Amino acid sequence: MVILGIDPGYATVGYGAIEYVRGKARMLTYGVITTQPGRHISLRLAEIFRDMRTLLDQVRPDAVSIEELFFNTNITTGIQVAQARGVILLACAERGITPFEYTPLQVKQAVVGYGRAEKKQVMEMTRTLLGLEQIPRPDDAADALAVAICHAHTGGSPLSRL
Repeated sequence: MVILGIDPGYATVGYGAIEYVRGKARMLTYGVITTQPGRHISLRLAEIFRDMRTLLDQVRPDAVSIEELFFNTNITTGIQVAQARGVILLACAERGITPFEYTPLQVKQAVVGYGRAEKKQVMEMTRTLLGLEQIPRPDDAADALAVAICHAHTGGSPLSRL
């Protein structure tokens, strides 16, 4: 099974694809979709949408998992990330894919075994589970791989479906 994990953002969207077979995960690809600062949000969203469609066509995932939004104190940034997440979901829908959604707590629990794990622990465990020599960079890509691992470990429970 090929699983594409997504860490949504509007400046940077992390992605990571893994192959999960018989309880073993293998990294296929990872990276980021970036948009240019200073451009109007509509142009940035259009770019994310186009790049997501291309990524979905290249990876051809069996499942897509996406991290839920976590709002802190900056509501403006949260709204922009929510808009970016919307075009990511639209790109998936256009390709006939219904994504699975996971909270940061669920990702940490599935990857590290502890829902309150530190980011560094999640990144190190992601590296270990995928048999990589180094932690994937940038952080957004490592986060996306962790979201993909989370889906692999949860088996796509119907409770996680959007």
